[in-house]
Amino acid sequence: GRYEGIDQRIIDLYVDDEVSIGDYVLSSGELAALVIVDALYRHLDGVITRESLEEESFQEGLLEYPHYTRPEVFRCREVPPILLSGHHERIREWRMQQRIEKTRRVRPDLYEAWQSRTAADDHKE
Repeated sequence: GRYEGIDQRIIDLYVDDEVSIGDYVLSSGELAALVIVDALYRHLDGVITRESLEEESFQEGLLEYPHYTRPEVFRCREVPPILLSGHHERIREWRMQQRIEKTRRVRPDLYEAWQSRTAADDHKE
């Protein structure tokens, strides 16, 4: 069967630190363990390129921008024209705007924290 949690005596004797992976309930610990293993493993040399890690979600406290692949049209939905333009600076600006908007919409808590940090950084300059 399934258990409600871990015996507190085991926690008291063997656990140095506890980590939360979010505000939800799982049916077992395997999924939580998988999340932790993946989060740590990806930082080992050779698993993911440095460039990929630098462009990750939560970089600068914002969520990641949307990604698009081929074909250019899928079920009447097109890749945004800016991404096909070849204008790297405009693409970078578009991606940043998408990150800001997605974070504001999906994670208002992160958005507010990002706004506070951005305002504080502006005052330092």
